[in-house]
Amino acid sequence: MTKRTKYYSELIADYSKPELVANELAVELLRDAEIYISQRHDVLPEVTSEYSLEQVEQENKHWWPTHCEALRQGRGDISAGEYANSIVYLCADGYFYGKIAATNKQVNRWAILAQPSITIVWPIVMFNGEVVYCEWNCFDDETNQVIAKGNETLLRRGHRGACYLKCEQLSFYRDVYTSDQLLYWLRR
Repeated sequence: MTKRTKYYSELIADYSKPELVANELAVELLRDAEIYISQRHDVLPEVTSEYSLEQVEQENKHWWPTHCEALRQGRGDISAGEYANSIVYLCADGYFYGKIAATNKQVNRWAILAQPSITIVWPIVMFNGEVVYCEWNCFDDETNQVIAKGNETLLRRGHRGACYLKCEQLSFYRDVYTSDQLLYWLRR
């Protein structure tokens, strides 16, 4: 039998289960997210001995809980800020180049995933240098129905480079297109 892995053992918060983090920690994570966004360079930084893959991986591990909390809180402004200006976003709908195109594609998805009474969890997250891989699912807090699930691979060159490639597979089982009422909940 293979050993089971607890993917959040080295991270500040555990988003593998539906329990919310403490309010103080949530505030701290959102503040950290804004700090990380402010460190992003317009040009993708090179990996060098001064900015190594080990440092990038550590920064990605610090970033991950901020990413999860921003999505749970409906902070589309933070989620959009996590993208490099030249992001390439690949999904079943096609490919989207640039921060504006990727953000416009994501806005309905963010609203669905962050709506009241829906909880998103990421039971699996793995890091390798600038690669972040996760599997996620969203469920209705009242009915326990899974409304969406998926996985994504992100190339994120730490805080300086932000997310510059996102490959995503997702399946929506309900609420495929969001209403204006749900878009209200998403902070943009």
